[in-house]
Amino acid sequence: MPIIETSSYKKKPALLLNAHFETIYPSAFRKVEGVNYSRERLELSDGDFLDIDWLKNNNDKVVIVSHGLEGSANRPYVMGAAKLFSENGWDVLAWNYRSCSGEMNRNKRLYHHGVTDDYEAIVNKAIEEGYSKIGLVGFSMGGSTTLKFLGEQGENAPEQIVGASVFSVPCNLYNSVEMLLLRSNWFYKRRFIKKLVKKVIAKAEQYPDIDVTNAEQIDTFEELDDRFTAPLHGFENGMDFYKKSTSDQFYPNIKKPVLLVNALNDPMLGDKCYPIELAKDHEYLYLETPKHGGHVGFMVSGDEHTWSERRALEFLSELV
Repeated sequence: MPIIETSSYKKKPALLLNAHFETIYPSAFRKVEGVNYSRERLELSDGDFLDIDWLKNNNDKVVIVSHGLEGSANRPYVMGAAKLFSENGWDVLAWNYRSCSGEMNRNKRLYHHGVTDDYEAIVNKAIEEGYSKIGLVGFSMGGSTTLKFLGEQGENAPEQIVGASVFSVPCNLYNSVEMLLLRSNWFYKRRFIKKLVKKVIAKAEQYPDIDVTNAEQIDTFEELDDRFTAPLHGFENGMDFYKKSTSDQFYPNIKKPVLLVNALNDPMLGDKCYPIELAKDHEYLYLETPKHGGHVGFMVSGDEHTWSERRALEFLSELV
């Protein structure tokens, strides 16, 4: 499909002076009112569970919303999307990755960018609920997981899936890790690592064989992934994790319409996270690269919803 050369996101709020303001402000200060989920626990075949947060209105179509790293269904960008879709004729299935629902998961594994067995369980749950049309929305890591799942499925993707809208996606995982090494991005790196180390330490209380000695001194994702992500999830080391989990290698096999939106000023995305050459000749991949937006930002003055939420609804509504 041709690249979407002119994005409809053109004007950011004046007070959001740069990409960091565009990224941090909505994450820290945005409030979404009027979202009252009902929670269901989905038991998994390996003895673990996933917590699902529903908005049900007896519609025949549902949107599955996937959150970012160390997020949850209660993050404002998920709740904003959930509210908008719910008000426009969709049921909503906002799911929480293992350990992200407010309760630690049971098994030794946690979650990571490349996990698609859990994603498949969520999609199957939506199918079992009887929905004839399923839309997919993902933010950051959630977008990466969504695209990896669709690429792995290829022609075998469930017929109920109509397409996907994903935003601020670290298409090339190691490239995003490299970006977080920049001095200008120290705030994001430190915040993520602190949260993830805290979670690993909590997991070690369940499984004392996890050695968390000096874990709080970890300062890079490479060290974190070498020491914990890789061994907990069956990878040889951090680089093996990045190589096998990065979603971009699966894009050529995607057979459902996908809108991929990455802002050009996203502080967490490097050049390899903008698959321009691939999108030029891809039958199903639409790439939109607004000049502004930051990372999971896309705020709009005077609107309770972000541009990305409205863009997701617009794209998926055209497919049903």
